[in-house]
Amino acid sequence: MDKKRIYSASGDKIESVQPVVVSRYRGLTRANHWLTALCMIGLLLSGFALFHPSLYGLSSLFGGGQVVRWLHPIMGVVMFLSFLILFLQMWRLNLPRQEDCTWLGKIGDVIKGKEENLPELGKYNAGQKAMFWAMTALIVVLLVSGIMMWERYFPNLVSIPVRRIALAVHALAAVLMFLVFVLHVYAAIWTRGTLRAMTRGTVTGGWAYRHHRKWLRELAERRGQH
Repeated sequence: MDKKRIYSASGDKIESVQPVVVSRYRGLTRANHWLTALCMIGLLLSGFALFHPSLYGLSSLFGGGQVVRWLHPIMGVVMFLSFLILFLQMWRLNLPRQEDCTWLGKIGDVIKGKEENLPELGKYNAGQKAMFWAMTALIVVLLVSGIMMWERYFPNLVSIPVRRIALAVHALAAVLMFLVFVLHVYAAIWTRGTLRAMTRGTVTGGWAYRHHRKWLRELAERRGQH
């Protein structure tokens, strides 16, 4: 890592220090996050291929229509299990708190990047929490409706009319999941320094202080107790 040079007013170098970095995600958490993301991308592409004849060409990415029909539900189960692990790790941190209401009330300052006008936040802001709970609900809906449609293993689970309703619900939930996924990716790119958390596992001290000051303070207090 490059060192940061500090100079005196006369131009003489007086200090050389390492930039402060803060651990945000462990390796297993990051690996599980990327497994969930890859499954979601695969499910969206294969689901689109099955959704309409005009999109059937996407099935060639997976080796053809027969492979897609077999692989799509399997990826769905894998994504559910991988997201379940993330959920068990993160649900408490995503519970609504009073500062979230204040943050939402200042959404204009959020968009303008005026962090000095925002309340101190924990590990996640209200927008991140909303996406977390939206993904949780949609993944559950997709799993339940998908099982209702999975005739190979559950042929007599529901009646044909119920299966058709499940198909419509599944398609609607998939579209909503696509929108949430795009918003999630856009927000990660828009907030500079965020992607580093899921690639390297760390963020800079300045990023943590600017966006999640309360979490940074709590982290420092926990370390001080050991």
